[in-house]
Amino acid sequence: LKIGFLWSAGSSPAVRTIAALLALAGCNQRPDSGAVIVSAIGPAPRAADPARVSLDTPTRLLLDATAQGLVRFDATGQIEPGLAERWIVIDDGTSYIFRLRPAQWADGSTVTAEQVVALLRRQLRPGSRNPLAPFLTAVDEIVVMTPQVIEVRLRRPRPDLLKVFAQPELALWRARAGGTGPLRIARGSASPLLRPALDPGRADLDDQRTPGPEENVRLIGERAARAIVRFAAHDSDLVAGGTFTDWPLVGIGGIAPANIRIDPAAGLFGLSIERRTGFLADAANRSALSGAIDRGAATAAVMGGWDTADRLLPEQLDSAAPPALPSWSLLTLDQRREAARTRVAAYADGPVTLAVAVPTGPGGTLLYAGIAASLTEIGITARRVGPDEAADLRLVDLVAPYDSARWYLAQACRPCSPDAEAAILAARDAPTLAERARLIAAADVALANDAAFIPLARPLRWSLVAMRLRQWRPNSRAWHPLNRLRDDTR
Repeated sequence: LKIGFLWSAGSSPAVRTIAALLALAGCNQRPDSGAVIVSAIGPAPRAADPARVSLDTPTRLLLDATAQGLVRFDATGQIEPGLAERWIVIDDGTSYIFRLRPAQWADGSTVTAEQVVALLRRQLRPGSRNPLAPFLTAVDEIVVMTPQVIEVRLRRPRPDLLKVFAQPELALWRARAGGTGPLRIARGSASPLLRPALDPGRADLDDQRTPGPEENVRLIGERAARAIVRFAAHDSDLVAGGTFTDWPLVGIGGIAPANIRIDPAAGLFGLSIERRTGFLADAANRSALSGAIDRGAATAAVMGGWDTADRLLPEQLDSAAPPALPSWSLLTLDQRREAARTRVAAYADGPVTLAVAVPTGPGGTLLYAGIAASLTEIGITARRVGPDEAADLRLVDLVAPYDSARWYLAQACRPCSPDAEAAILAARDAPTLAERARLIAAADVALANDAAFIPLARPLRWSLVAMRLRQWRPNSRAWHPLNRLRDDTR
């Protein structure tokens, strides 16, 4: 990627920031002492209720660090205890019983089972804006069994329930009492200082020692360009929340390759077909459009070696069949484009123009250019619009919160045909895992036939990581808890 190209291609504020401040990086060394400084790409972190508002990356990190749920993710993206010290699954997977450990809210008051149940019910009640609520419809009720035990009863078995409960959106936080750790806000500000909390559930002296300064974390929310410059100047230890939109900036930031980490993120990255009018009203036209896009060229413009995708599901997951292939999968790109040109030329209502919504940033510009070039090749005029504007095609960039094919299908149905939508709902309500798997496979085929979504690649998630953060691990969730960065943190 050429600096000159980026400078001339958009007088981007991010590029100008890096170009103007890169010299300030200097040669000072990053010390292996003091608090871990984390730059999360986004606005300043804030206390927020997932039932009311959507969470940006800095706020998700703050919530996850200060308000754990029943379970949480460790450094590798695996489940570890949170407020629940252990759990069992009974009744053929329709009952999860959690034993709570002794814990305190940030204000020092004792956590009770009744409070935990009330908070979980609130996130899942009708009208909640929690993005995970639509994927927890199998929850029948959450009840208190004893002062230390709660039960989550399901209408249908859900093997991935713990992965959903580990998401920051289901962290338990009270408006006046705060959360339960594992970190506490030691000094509140726009960039709060977080400190490990003493755990009343652990009696051994070693776990109750006074935390050292290296275990503290300062969390900063800022634009990607400033975060990269801060890291290059050795004034921070981690840049979190990087996506394809800002990836080109890393190449001009002077970052050592050893500090650049890419997560093997699982999820959706592609174009949803939002307006089924005009040329896009016909499923065959939508399929031809999908086949005509040169995925390799469009993604390589952003990052070489980015894994592309031509099908909705990344693998079989919990479907009864391998991922459904598009009808054009055995054709060459030239053959696909010739077929698409024929359909565009035969369209009776004249020239085809499509509004394409992609995020701002240099990565968004480069990706859009690749998509627009493919559309031009088949006689379609592309028009770029903002990510929140009305569009015919809209970029979707999501990491999967858990490993179920139904999540992919539901996210891709924006909208989809009545047959595909009915198949997705039937899979959700299936009484057994075997029936669910069969219905998921049927829904996958229905969505492929409907050409409701244009897969492009795997989601791109990157971080900049200092060598002192020896616990940081790449994982498919692209999630890195702030208490799991250094070896000497709990």
